[in-house]
Amino acid sequence: MTRTRNQRGFTLVEILIVVIILGILAAIVIPQFTNASQDARKNSLTSQLQTLRSQVELYKLQHLDENPPGLDTAGLRDGATAWAEFLVKTDADHTVNVNGKFGPYLQTMPLNPVSEHDATDSGDVFVVTADVTGGGASGAGSAGWVYNMTNGKMWATSKTGAFVYDESDSQNTNNDN
Repeated sequence: MTRTRNQRGFTLVEILIVVIILGILAAIVIPQFTNASQDARKNSLTSQLQTLRSQVELYKLQHLDENPPGLDTAGLRDGATAWAEFLVKTDADHTVNVNGKFGPYLQTMPLNPVSEHDATDSGDVFVVTADVTGGGASGAGSAGWVYNMTNGKMWATSKTGAFVYDESDSQNTNNDN
């Protein structure tokens, strides 16, 4: 009496080969997805900076070329204070008025998307009186933004806040420090 064997499954060797091939493919593809996430944050930051710059310019234009009260003193300003006038309607003299003629300029307090600090710190603003250089030291501590109260220019800070985010070179290593 002879027995015949019906082979309906895969052998152990075949399964191992498939697992190894999948492992190799995963090792190639997964790092690209992790970089895509960081690239998306950097693109979001660039877009948000453009929006903030235009809203600050519009605010100053409508308020007799004056800085918002939350950004008119040099030093570290917490986000709630720095952006207060951008979130409500105001009159030309900066008075908050629900029936005001101007604003609101932003829907919520802007948070720096590349910052590793908590939500409140990444919305803070370091107000300066001279321009800063992309990739250079920020002096901002944990603040997410740097604002020059003299000329109205604005920059973002790097991941830790120690450096000014270099928009001209998103691959600058200081952007990730």
